[in-house]
Amino acid sequence: MEKIPECIGIILDGNRRWAKKQGLPSFEGHRRGMNNVEIIVLAARDFGIKHVVVYAFSTENWNRSKDEVSYLMEIFEKMSRENMARLAQEGVAVRFVGQRERFSPSLQSAMRAAEEKSLADPKITLWICLSYGGRAEIVHAAAEAAKDGSVTEKTLAAHLWTAGMPDPDIIIRTGGAQRLSNFLLWQSAYSELFFITTYWPAFTKKDLEKILGEYAARERRMGK
Repeated sequence: MEKIPECIGIILDGNRRWAKKQGLPSFEGHRRGMNNVEIIVLAARDFGIKHVVVYAFSTENWNRSKDEVSYLMEIFEKMSRENMARLAQEGVAVRFVGQRERFSPSLQSAMRAAEEKSLADPKITLWICLSYGGRAEIVHAAAEAAKDGSVTEKTLAAHLWTAGMPDPDIIIRTGGAQRLSNFLLWQSAYSELFFITTYWPAFTKKDLEKILGEYAARERRMGK
């Protein structure tokens, strides 16, 4: 392709609805969805994309049922310990973004271990947003910038949880909804948005390729 984005963001929506449609427990949808992250990140790497940021668990998701949240924590820890080890062998670095202090010491330890295994010069970096909210991130960054005595676009950006990550050229939301739901509110100012009806566990490399083709045909003037 002639125009490949440097960074893409993905809102992983539709896990529970996919499971219901398949006649499976909603928990199975979450498991399949997290496994699909690994598949799509490798596809993105093959297309030449350097950064993928996924919205896996929002600050609002803590309000879900205790059983569902507990199951998701188990998935995240298993992902951190197993999936990330496999991805490291494929040239994938990982960074976790969000309110880490809200997670168990065991999960926090697994996150740190996964990040430490990341290569210094990866083929692609996977940014995983856990207990993440765009508003909370901006408030945190503004408070930190104020401590340094100057709140500007530059100083605020330097204190974002995603500092070091390029702003996403594309944001994809699966599952049919057409909203950002508190995802990368600062970083998405000039992102190209793609809303598709496919549920996340069913999203494929071919779906990504189609979106990249549509992106290549768009003109990005960035306000000019």
